[in-house]
Amino acid sequence: MVAPSQPKAQWTVDPAHSAVEFSVKHMMFTTVKGSFSTYKADLSFDEQEPERSSVEAWVDLASVDTKEPNRDNHLRSADFFDVANHPTMHFKSKAIKSTSKGKYQVDGDLTIRGVTRAVSLEGEYGGFGKDPWGGIRAGVSLQGTVNRKDFGLTWNQVLEAGGVLVGDAIKISIEAELVKQAG
Repeated sequence: MVAPSQPKAQWTVDPAHSAVEFSVKHMMFTTVKGSFSTYKADLSFDEQEPERSSVEAWVDLASVDTKEPNRDNHLRSADFFDVANHPTMHFKSKAIKSTSKGKYQVDGDLTIRGVTRAVSLEGEYGGFGKDPWGGIRAGVSLQGTVNRKDFGLTWNQVLEAGGVLVGDAIKISIEAELVKQAG
C-alpha cells in the first residue's frame, strides 16, 4: 500500500535574504552585472516528491540596478525593457526534474516585453531548517542563460573597433531564501 502524498506546502521568498541578478558582456570583453530589488515568487513545494513542485515569479523591471543611473534609465526605456508598457517580467514553471541529489532542472515560460519563451534553469536545493522565530526556511539557487534577442531586446551599438556594445547572452542568477507559510 502506497501512502498518500502529503499536500504541497506553500512558500514565499524572503527578499531581505535573496537576490535576483544578471550579467552581460559589455564591449565584448568585460562583464556588467545588475540586479532587481523588487520581486516576488510563490512556490508550491512537495517535500516527498520535489518534481511535483511548482514556482511562479514576478520581477518589477523598474527596480533594475546596475550601479549606473543613466544605464538603468536606458534599460527601463523602450530600447530595452519598455517598463512603461511592460512593467513586469514573469516566470511560470512547467516541469521540475531531478538531475542528481539536490540538483534540479526547472523548465518554464519566461515573459519579457510581452514575449514568452521556454527556458530551462539549473537549480540546487540547499536544504531547510527552523529559524529563530519558529518558522521554517529553505534555500534554493537557480542559474541559466537566455538570449535577450529572443525577447525583443535588440538594441545595440556597433563599435568602431568591431563587435557590439551589448552581448546577446544574459546570465541569470537567483539565490532565494524561502519561508514556509502557515496552514
